[in-house]
Amino acid sequence: MPVIVLVGAQWGDEGKGKATDLLGDRLDYVVKFNGGNNAGHTVVIKGEKYALHLLPSGILTPGVTPVIGNGVVVDLAVLFQEIDGLEARGIDTSRLRISANAHVIASYNRTLDKVSERYLGARRIGTTGRGIGPTYADKMNRLGVRIQDLFDESILRQKVEAALSFKNQVLSKIYNRQAVKVEEVVAELLSYVERLRPYVGDTALELSQALDAGKVVLCEAGQATLLDVDHGTYPFVTSSNATAGGACTGAGIPPTRIDRVVAVLKAFTSRVGEGPFPTELHDKFGDYLREVGHEYGTTTGRPRRIGWLDLVIGRYAQRINGVTDFALTKLDNYDGLDEIPVCVAYEVNGVRHDEMPVNQTDFHHATPIFETLPGWKQDISGCRSFDDLPKDAQRFVEFVEQRLGARISIVGVGPGREAVIERHSVLGGA
Repeated sequence: MPVIVLVGAQWGDEGKGKATDLLGDRLDYVVKFNGGNNAGHTVVIKGEKYALHLLPSGILTPGVTPVIGNGVVVDLAVLFQEIDGLEARGIDTSRLRISANAHVIASYNRTLDKVSERYLGARRIGTTGRGIGPTYADKMNRLGVRIQDLFDESILRQKVEAALSFKNQVLSKIYNRQAVKVEEVVAELLSYVERLRPYVGDTALELSQALDAGKVVLCEAGQATLLDVDHGTYPFVTSSNATAGGACTGAGIPPTRIDRVVAVLKAFTSRVGEGPFPTELHDKFGDYLREVGHEYGTTTGRPRRIGWLDLVIGRYAQRINGVTDFALTKLDNYDGLDEIPVCVAYEVNGVRHDEMPVNQTDFHHATPIFETLPGWKQDISGCRSFDDLPKDAQRFVEFVEQRLGARISIVGVGPGREAVIERHSVLGGA
């Protein structure tokens, strides 16, 4: 049976959680394959809002097995805080599976993240300060602590000692901070062992067996295409691969198993943190879209930077991810506008670019070229089929679809699970 990869087509916060929730009753497994608690999904079910930061969205769907893959970095305090919060609201979390190979965010990584951002000053990246980047750096430097290490105290102690032998020098001599005690870190991590044990296993093997048994698996990216460490707006990116290829390495699923790639594209654009943003708005339209769309970070609460829809970015996401289907979200946020500008290309030093400029300097200086489409000036939140939409809303969707080069299969018209138009099945049918 198929593997579906779900990615963000912009800088995140596109509504991936809602797309996962929509497919929930047709899925057997939902796998988070990258990132940590530096991002979040907000899902609304029967008027109840659930904010997830580390757990996969599938945790909210009965019968679905949620999986934290080996490509994720795990803050254990946050993990159990989320589990406790969901259990208190009647959500069963016992099905959760966690890869033994996933890396653990230690307290010293959170400390380093925060102090290094402050030290960078105007050159800061705009991280969430959750320790994500330093943990991935440890992983690549082969100084990381994995989930499986917590079950062998001797190995755990050796790994923490190795990491802190260098990090304590940095903290004390560069940042004028107190050295971190090995015993305190080890004791904190060991405190989670017994509660963690039932969730941990060889998730790559379990997913392979599930696929052989005909189960449907969805791999859910954290962050989004333009935040991918290789393909995003570097250095203003996350520390992992948030594009479709990351699903293979981050979940242990071979590329030959992937059947569909669904990219979630918000009807306008937003981003959190620093970095270039060609269509960014600093006017009443940006303020309007931020407020009507409740565009504040799920994890940080920070107001998001807002801009018009950028189809250059959309085409880039289609190409990098091999998108078969787009989910266009928050179309209803345009209900009150007379006209809707859409970026179709850039101008850089007098030269038109229909595709992403090859270098960051050109992207930073890109001026958007807009085509303006008419608004529809009516509430579309009750529409449940494409034909229910006003003609100008239909034309907007068709215009975007034609410029993206892949079909728009899902259209979001409101915040709830039911406020969706499904034009095509993303499970491979028409």
